[in-house]
Amino acid sequence: MKKLLFLSALLLMSAVTFAQQALWGGAPVVSPEIHDDNTVTFRLKDPKAVKVQVTGDFLPTQKMKTPFGEFDAPGVADLKEGKDGVWEFTTPEPLAPELYSYSFIVDGLKTMDPSNVYMIRDVATVTNVFIIGGGRADLYKVNDVPHGTVARMWYNSPTLGMERRITVYTPAGYETSGKRYPVFYLLHGMGGDEEAWIALGRTSQILDNLIAQGKAEPMIVVMTNGNASQEAAPGETHFGLTPPNMNLPQTMEGTFETAFPDVVKFIDKTFRTKANKKNRAIAGLSMGGYHSLHISKQYPDMFNYVGLFSAAIMPDAKVKSPIYEDFDKKLATQFAKKPALYWIGIGKTDFLYKANEDFRKMLDEKGYKYTYYETGEGHIWKNWRIYLTEFAPLLFK
Repeated sequence: MKKLLFLSALLLMSAVTFAQQALWGGAPVVSPEIHDDNTVTFRLKDPKAVKVQVTGDFLPTQKMKTPFGEFDAPGVADLKEGKDGVWEFTTPEPLAPELYSYSFIVDGLKTMDPSNVYMIRDVATVTNVFIIGGGRADLYKVNDVPHGTVARMWYNSPTLGMERRITVYTPAGYETSGKRYPVFYLLHGMGGDEEAWIALGRTSQILDNLIAQGKAEPMIVVMTNGNASQEAAPGETHFGLTPPNMNLPQTMEGTFETAFPDVVKFIDKTFRTKANKKNRAIAGLSMGGYHSLHISKQYPDMFNYVGLFSAAIMPDAKVKSPIYEDFDKKLATQFAKKPALYWIGIGKTDFLYKANEDFRKMLDEKGYKYTYYETGEGHIWKNWRIYLTEFAPLLFK
């Protein structure tokens, strides 16, 4: 009997060991490893690889030309093969506090880091991520503060004739406070969707931390899908697991701006909002900045706070829509009503820098007041997270 029990225990232990080995794949490779001095080591075990590289926004940028302009692309660094086929690269300098993204390139094929389960999708690109804490980057972390709620919701858009999905952040205490709150509409860029600001922009972490520190007013944040032809983010519609696509119809030709009041009506009906211009803000990055500019001038009694983050400014010359007609007259009406804040932010090497510079010159010539915030680098999420941390504390004061 004792032998039978011993054999049963031994078989059980062997089964558990085998299961764990299958689950974990043997001894773990630590990657990325963040050292005490904020240098970072990346590792990949691949004994058969001939060449392994890492690419990410922690490396010096390189220029990349696209149909949409010239962008700052992540740099590339070589890993060196060591013992047991483990390839390794350590940053030569400590990394500044920031949320970073990266991927490996193995014999020309871009791939994820199998040792890092934390990944983010940006349009059709998936990358691993890690955070170097400290300074502003602490706003991007989940800290021991009261947390808001993030909900994915569907609303009906009569203008577009479809049900559409939005992401809504409500601040800590919303469910039990009984209070009414101001609303901040935060819009994504081309190719993005209602998931972009939550995943890449760290909206909920930033708002949780700013509100907890007393630097921002408790507010509702509404993140829409700015692609008027889409019900929702790829994979979240009845069309199934369709590939994400940058080249979507009905993005910057007036349809989204025309339909935007449908979103505002739904939010005011569904949530405890302060449903007036004084308590509404709108801002967005790139295409979302373009939408914010044109929505706010089209409906001058709707928003008291406007933020243009690396914004596209004017439509293509071929685009014809009532939304873009009488631009100067609509802008004059908007500024005559004296918005509490008109905020423009852009990076020095952004491909939209010249367009923003020309727009600011026009605002200056007409005596329209605005706040300007300039950063280094270009059309990247690093800048847009910075702009959110700068813009949100200015709202609803």
